[in-house]
Amino acid sequence: MTNQQPTKKAGDKTKQALAELSELLEKHPDKTRSCLLQQVEIKYDLTPKECEFLNRNFQNR
Repeated sequence: MTNQQPTKKAGDKTKQALAELSELLEKHPDKTRSCLLQQVEIKYDLTPKECEFLNRNFQNR
């Protein structure tokens, strides 16, 4: 029996990235949104499609 990691559902890393981006925007108002978005995209290894989704649909509020 091998020790396997549970398979993550599609969209899990996008949700995690979104939560982190929201947190970073609150903690670092001095940094640009695009800089923080890029940081999150790299950390979570998002696909170009996922990056586009976050960029288009998550606005600074």
